Amino acid sequence: MTDAMPSGARRDDLIEYPTPFPIKVVGVNEDGFVHAITHIARQFDPTFDATTIELRESGGGKYLGVTITVLATSRAQLDELYRALSTHPMARWVL
Repeated sequence: MTDAMPSGARRDDLIEYPTPFPIKVVGVNEDGFVHAITHIARQFDPTFDATTIELRESGGGKYLGVTITVLATSRAQLDELYRALSTHPMARWVL
């Protein structure tokens, strides 16, 4: 017996829920960006603590990296959160 997974199979059990889960969102450094990301985070994690946000400007200051840490409760929650963040007009990349 082996633990090999068939090609294309997904392992949903790699993360044990609930767990703190960091997500980095990069966008143009403009007014309202951090507020927008915070608002989305709270929609998916009502316990989200905005004081834990980490900010990092790009070398030229044009972009801002916003790292949020949410309480991940399921794969579906994370998938929806990534979808909401990546489709927001102020976000350029979600990592």
